[in-house]
Amino acid sequence: MINVNRLSLSALPLFRSLPRDALFFLAASFVNSTGKAVMWPLTTLYVHNVMGKSYGEAGLVILYQALCGILGEITGGNLYYRIGPKRMITGSFFVSSCVMFAIAFTQQWPIYLMLVCLLGFANGISMPSMNAYVGFRWKAHRRKLYNVMYVCNNVGLSIGAMVGGFVASISFSLTYLLTASSTLLFTLFLLVFMKEVDTRTAGEEEADGGNGAASGNGSRHPVHVPMNRWQLLRNVRLYLFVSVGSMFFWLSFTQWANGVAPYIDEKGLDLKYYSLLWTINGIVILAGQPFTSWIKRRFAKEIVWQMLVSALFTVTAFTFILFFHDNYAYLAIGMVLATLGEMMLLPAIPTFFSEKAGVHSPFYMGLAGGFANMGRMIGPLVFGHAYDLWGISSVFFFGTMASLAALLMFYIHANMNKDPDPVSNAKLGTLSQ
Repeated sequence: MINVNRLSLSALPLFRSLPRDALFFLAASFVNSTGKAVMWPLTTLYVHNVMGKSYGEAGLVILYQALCGILGEITGGNLYYRIGPKRMITGSFFVSSCVMFAIAFTQQWPIYLMLVCLLGFANGISMPSMNAYVGFRWKAHRRKLYNVMYVCNNVGLSIGAMVGGFVASISFSLTYLLTASSTLLFTLFLLVFMKEVDTRTAGEEEADGGNGAASGNGSRHPVHVPMNRWQLLRNVRLYLFVSVGSMFFWLSFTQWANGVAPYIDEKGLDLKYYSLLWTINGIVILAGQPFTSWIKRRFAKEIVWQMLVSALFTVTAFTFILFFHDNYAYLAIGMVLATLGEMMLLPAIPTFFSEKAGVHSPFYMGLAGGFANMGRMIGPLVFGHAYDLWGISSVFFFGTMASLAALLMFYIHANMNKDPDPVSNAKLGTLSQ
């Protein structure tokens, strides 16, 4: 049985070691993720029950939203310095809140579809910007911060998903209103709290171990950073294999929703057993922090090897349930192992780009995020058709193959990025585009 008091005490030193303003940022991010999770699981039901469309059309809505999210992530990484992090992040969240308020009051299908696409685009823009901002603002603490952000956001998602079902039983529109309100509050918080990070001397700070504090003058103007996108894209060893690996990683993870969920229903089990798997996921994310910290210290001190270890956990998880899925307990074991892999990977990718790509990390974060969203988008199509044609064994087989592909990509990436020094930013062109 988990000793909650002991877990809480073990987490206290981590929070105490972080700057106070970083803790405020984490708290606000937690509230925002909780609010958004109220809405996320209910999109399919909203389209079917409120808009009167088929489940197939609901699937297309999610597909369109994911496509716009990919475009948003890439756009966010490219425009980080043109617009500046504060304007970029607060602007995207403000647009998101306005769109959700609009959705709550519309019954027109074409308008709803356009609003959902705009919501996906706005949410996508904010992701690389948020990660880059944290990496620049609290440079000395970014490894811990990325990990704590991941934990806080997942706890928020769990709480929000539970609240979402209750709120939806009262009114679907109310879910959008609550989510819009929490997003707007987060926007107002960021407008007051955020300071522009002057990255004109980022390379020098990286060299002398600077603390990444905001510039003293709090410049409100976008920072001019040389960015020849073609040269950045040519540096394939830095981003390509980790991005493709991330795509395969998230493709394999979608089998939980598009394979395990219908399989549990087909076996005649109550769908609460599917929800229980995600309860296990949340418990492992909280209780497993000491274990993953030990793994990092013992076997994965370098961030590239941390990604490789995460893929090993995932391959083990999906190989296990490929051969042993008849018993529900084995699915639960697979979820534990897969969650440990997720815990190792998600904080590692933004940390890697923050440390290796320097001022160009927003560009690469957006690129990697686009690939990850592509995996989340392709997975439901692949596993849905596989389940219909060949059954659950084919889903687990393709999921295991995808996790093996992710392992191979992370292995290549680790071997191509053994150098502990940051990637050189020399010979980059000017911002002429």
